Amino acid sequence: MKDLPQRLSGKFIVLDGPDGAGKSTQLSMLAEFLRGQSVDVIVARDPGGTAVGDRIRAILLDRVHEEMSVRCELMLYMASRAQLADQVLRPALAAGRCVLCDRYVSATIAYQGAGGIDAAMIRQVAEVAVGGSTASSPQSGLWPDLTIILDIPSEEGLSRSGKGGGKDRMESKALEFHRKVRESFLHQASESPEKFAVVDASGDVEQVQRRLRRVLMAFCRRGAENAEIKKE
Repeated sequence: MKDLPQRLSGKFIVLDGPDGAGKSTQLSMLAEFLRGQSVDVIVARDPGGTAVGDRIRAILLDRVHEEMSVRCELMLYMASRAQLADQVLRPALAAGRCVLCDRYVSATIAYQGAGGIDAAMIRQVAEVAVGGSTASSPQSGLWPDLTIILDIPSEEGLSRSGKGGGKDRMESKALEFHRKVRESFLHQASESPEKFAVVDASGDVEQVQRRLRRVLMAFCRRGAENAEIKKE
């Protein structure tokens, strides 16, 4: 697609999904591919991606904080996200760059939702963190143009995430929790098919990458139409 740089200019693409789906690997591969197509890409991660956010991320994932409540989790994730949005995401998008982000609000809806917080409440807090303008901060809401869910059965994902070292605080939660997380991701995608796509994350990394690229190309071809992007 010769006009790919123009089609992805100023676009905000999020890669999300259950633990062990391979998001970081796939995001890195996708960014490399797009740069080879002359797309100006910036890669971000959530939580983290800033000096403030990286400190919050360390607190969130450290297993020493097992007593942390789900409401505390929610606020910390949103605090990191607010800093990322203001310091990294908005400037990059305003400059016409394509932003690829490892997780976003969809992850909080899935994980803290699985912990018992209502999805509508999570969205309300997200509106404060990254949403509409205020008197002192007149920016527009910062929401993804496309969220791609890398889907994998919970058992397989946890098996993958357990290789090569210890699990972090979220990965170490019970299987039933992770099943709820996966269900939430798929539910979000079914609710907003014009903004979400689901990619099968099973198989080797090259197979998954090909599926991911097909979904992204379909998004680019879609243009201004609000057509559903089919599951890969």
